[in-house]
Amino acid sequence: MFKNFSFKFIAISCLTPFCLVIFYGCSNKFQKTNQLVNNNEVIEKVQGVAALGQLNPFGEVRKLAAPTSGMGGTPRLSKLLVQEGDLVIKDQILAVFDNRPKLEADLAIEFANLSILMNEIIIQKREINRYQMLVDKGAVEIIFLDKMKDDLTILEVRKIKLEASVEAINFDLEQSQLKSPIDGIVLQIFTREGERSDSSGVLSVGANKLMEALIEVYESDIDRVEIGQVVDLISENGGFSGSLTGQVSLISPQVRQRRVLSTDPTGDADSRVVEVRVKLDNSSAEKVAHLTGMKVIARFKPK
Repeated sequence: MFKNFSFKFIAISCLTPFCLVIFYGCSNKFQKTNQLVNNNEVIEKVQGVAALGQLNPFGEVRKLAAPTSGMGGTPRLSKLLVQEGDLVIKDQILAVFDNRPKLEADLAIEFANLSILMNEIIIQKREINRYQMLVDKGAVEIIFLDKMKDDLTILEVRKIKLEASVEAINFDLEQSQLKSPIDGIVLQIFTREGERSDSSGVLSVGANKLMEALIEVYESDIDRVEIGQVVDLISENGGFSGSLTGQVSLISPQVRQRRVLSTDPTGDADSRVVEVRVKLDNSSAEKVAHLTGMKVIARFKPK
């Protein structure tokens, strides 16, 4: 019996270190596995997307064209009253065209003709009333009265035509001044004084109370961008201090080539990107309302 007990004690004594080694190895392996998983989770959590883009007004951007003259062409620009970057309000006059002086002269002539005609109509009506009294007394034949009434009808038709002409000239006169259709900022001027505008128009105006950034995200990164995702933006070239904040408002369904090029000469201009629109919050929009077209670097915060 003593021999059996000794043998068991020796066996257990020998196995114990071995078991401890196995247990420690398994425990260490388990800890390393957990650490690897945790590290992967951390990497996944902090992994974000950075991309290049530019600032733009959010929503309305209007290209304003010159009016078309009666001969089918466009008048020349005689006065430009704003410059790029100027803030404008709705109905503010931005430019004047060279057809305005002639239209003003034509309008003055038509008003004079209309005034003369109105006097003729008044006189004609007075004569008709007088002849009516004579006809009633039998002193004048009714045929003379009928002739005077026909003449009055002709005068009144002329009056209607003159009034239509005045209205048409007033419309052209209104078009001879280019007015802003919205409150905003002058983004770009395409036509200068003395020039006729082409298909590009005279200038463009953007509503800058709200601003957005058009960001070009590489197609390999777009799966990590979502609607509503928070985005921080900084100026690529130091155009403004600090950072801007916004949220992803739209992700384009189309993949295309880059349009906003990096200042890095080694950058890949042929890279395939997806355009992402980031709407800036009010304080950020106010800060850069006058910086349309400025390049920015966007950092999409991981969710």
